[in-house]
Amino acid sequence: MATTTSTPASTITSKLDPAHSSAEFKVRHMMISNVKGNFSGLSGTLTEDAADRTRSHVEASIDIGTINTGDAQRDGHLKSADFFDAEKFPAMSFKSTKVERKGDGEYAVTGDLTLHGVTKPLTFAVEGPTPPAKDPWGNARIGLSATAKLNRKDYGLGWNAALETGGFLVGEEVHITLEVQFIKG
Repeated sequence: MATTTSTPASTITSKLDPAHSSAEFKVRHMMISNVKGNFSGLSGTLTEDAADRTRSHVEASIDIGTINTGDAQRDGHLKSADFFDAEKFPAMSFKSTKVERKGDGEYAVTGDLTLHGVTKPLTFAVEGPTPPAKDPWGNARIGLSATAKLNRKDYGLGWNAALETGGFLVGEEVHITLEVQFIKG
């Protein structure tokens, strides 16, 4: 466990393991079902205060170009200027500003989400972190799960198409689910 003289002895910085982490989303399609997708380009650090987890801090980034909904044409449209505009805004990022304990192993982590050039506060409901476990290579790992909801229009992702039957092609509310592992020290 690496510590430095500038941080308390109870503070441990861990790196997000992108090979064992996922960021998934779902959004209503044609007002009848949800379409799911994920991003694989995750990176980040967790600075955990073991003595008081509410003083912990997380920073993470996701490469927009790694979006995958299972349909190459839809992925291309989502990367275009109609939605994420991945050429102009290649990543989204999150920096925590507040951690609140909600129960045993449950936290509300609020921070600034920057998406499509817009920064707004967002709160994740977090379960974990798990107790550390050693992997076969001697690394200590922890895991956590997090969920949040956002309105895509709040971040300038406003493209849509009206349906003949009423309503719109793409819903505004987006559900986010994160499953992440961090390698300690």
